[in-house]
Amino acid sequence: MSRKTRSPRPGPARAALFAALGDETRLALVAKLTGGQPRSISHLARGSRLTRQAITKHLRVLERAGIVRSVRAGRESRFRLDPQPIEGMKQYLELVSAQWDQALARLQAFVEK
Repeated sequence: MSRKTRSPRPGPARAALFAALGDETRLALVAKLTGGQPRSISHLARGSRLTRQAITKHLRVLERAGIVRSVRAGRESRFRLDPQPIEGMKQYLELVSAQWDQALARLQAFVEK
């Protein structure tokens, strides 16, 4: 007896996560934040051709999507990665992948009959 995988529902929150990560600058910012240490905008802007203002706009998109959190440290904001939404995306993609695997297995069984 095969186990059915429940149908994943994208929803607006998931769509916002994918949209936020659909930009290479934001993906690069997330990569810089994976070390676990909160980083200032100045630190995140190093090595980039973008201004601090542009970096800030990208960080705000990531923050609205729940991927990063900001904390005030004196006059500057420090940003840290919140891995929980990304873990949720991973689980969602695993469900979608399982559904595709099941569909391809059914197609293969049909073709091989």
